[in-house]
Amino acid sequence: MPKCTNCGQKWTVREIWKLGWSKEGKRCSNCGEKQYLSEETQGLLTLGYISLALLIIVPFKIKLSKKPYLKL
Repeated sequence: MPKCTNCGQKWTVREIWKLGWSKEGKRCSNCGEKQYLSEETQGLLTLGYISLALLIIVPFKIKLSKKPYLKL
């Protein structure tokens, strides 16, 4: 499961799914540092929305980032 890049706190699947729908990121429940989905994870989630089979695997492949992913 993904961990906070600041304190190492493990995130729950529920927190990750909420983060996946949020463009503003989400604060870590332990340290309060704002976390965003990495560019790599954004790509995986896009595939996940297309293929229901990937939805089972996606939560274990998620990585967090301290910076928002802004595709130009």
